[in-house]
Amino acid sequence: MNIIKSKKRGSLIVISGPTCAGKDSICRELAKINKNVWISVSCTSRPIRGNEVDGVDYFFVTKEEFERKIRNDEMLEYAQVHYNDYYGTPKEHIKEKLDAGYDVILVIDIQGALQIKEKIDEAIFIFVLAPTMEDIRKRLIKRGYENTEQMIERFKTAYKEINELTKYNYVVVNDVLEDAVNKVNSIITSEKCRVDRIEEVYLSNEEEIIHEFLVDKDLKNEEIDI
Repeated sequence: MNIIKSKKRGSLIVISGPTCAGKDSICRELAKINKNVWISVSCTSRPIRGNEVDGVDYFFVTKEEFERKIRNDEMLEYAQVHYNDYYGTPKEHIKEKLDAGYDVILVIDIQGALQIKEKIDEAIFIFVLAPTMEDIRKRLIKRGYENTEQMIERFKTAYKEINELTKYNYVVVNDVLEDAVNKVNSIITSEKCRVDRIEEVYLSNEEEIIHEFLVDKDLKNEEIDI
């Protein structure tokens, strides 16, 4: 039996950052190397884009459906962000996965992250950044979902969101995707070693006897023969 018994419950990890920082790409790659993570699928009222798949990328619902979920207290967090579309995290399955020992990842906007911070003290907050604002501009153009006016609005919002990074526990710059993924994985691993995750320190009878023997020898200032 190990000397330390840690909490079995998984960690709740919140990942946020400005548009085009690569948050979803990091999480997709993370899930390939860490089988203990479960990535929560957010809900949104915005229209589906390109090759997105309902239930995989997001749960796509109408604005009316989203507001019904809010009234029914089905959302862990939510916010009305770009172009007044709703984004949020359904409560369903999150507690179940955490209790089963999975590390649950929420990829959510900053408004939602701050709501989680008020509700759940032990959550871990990671802020993901693109290397430069020029990278964000290029990624927005390459993505091609927004018109010029919408891209300008996204860019302005990104500037504001960067000012919120001091409210997070960690920051990861997504320059090289593989490096960013490894950094996030290292954060999750290191959080498992926190002292406040220890439930019990266990010493067997044999270990107690050894301890008492060493203390006794030390008090008598006798040489210890090991």
